Amino acid sequence: MKKIGLTGGIGVGKTFVSNVFSKLGIPVFLADIQAKKCMSESDDLKKAIAINFGNNIYKEGILQKDILANIVFNDAEKLTQLNKLVHPIVQNKFEIWQKEQTAPFVLKEAAILFESNAHIGLDGVICVTAPLETRIKRVIQRDNCTKESVLKRIENQMPQFEKEQLSDFVIVNDEDKKLLPQILAICKKINAL
Repeated sequence: MKKIGLTGGIGVGKTFVSNVFSKLGIPVFLADIQAKKCMSESDDLKKAIAINFGNNIYKEGILQKDILANIVFNDAEKLTQLNKLVHPIVQNKFEIWQKEQTAPFVLKEAAILFESNAHIGLDGVICVTAPLETRIKRVIQRDNCTKESVLKRIENQMPQFEKEQLSDFVIVNDEDKKLLPQILAICKKINAL
C-alpha cells in the first residue's frame, strides 16, 4: 500500500481536498486533528508539554490552545520544540492506522509535513496551493480572526513555493481551476507508481 502525504500552507483548502479524496474511497489520516487529540488525551504528552511550556498550558486537564498558540506562533524554537514532542506520537498512530486500511493508497494530511519530517517514508507528496489573498480570506472566514494574525501564522510556516517544489504533485485550489480532474489525474498517477 502506498503512503502519500497531503500538505499545503494555512488556508489552501487541504481539508476540502482531503474530503474529495475520501469520497473517492481513499482513506485520509488527519495528522493535525490527531495531534490535537493527543495533546488532550495522552497523559505523558500533556506532562511533557506542561514541563516545556508552563503549568498554565493546561487548566483542569484542558489544553489552553490560545496560550499555547501565542507562545509557538511568536517563537520558532518553541514551535519546533512542540513539534518534536507531538510528532513521534502522531507518527506512531499513523503507522497503526495505515496497517488497518485496504485501499491502494492512503493519504496523510498534515500542514507541517516537511517541517516535521513526516514526509520521510512516504511514497509521494501532494501539495495543495492557492493564491495568498484567497488563503487569507478563507482563514479569516473560518477562524473569525484578523488579517494580521493570519499573516503571522503564514510567516511561521514553510513558504508555499518551497512546499510545492518539494512535492511530487500540486493541486491548485483557487476557486477557478476544477479540483476533481486534478485529483483524478493524481490518483491515476499514484496507482501507476
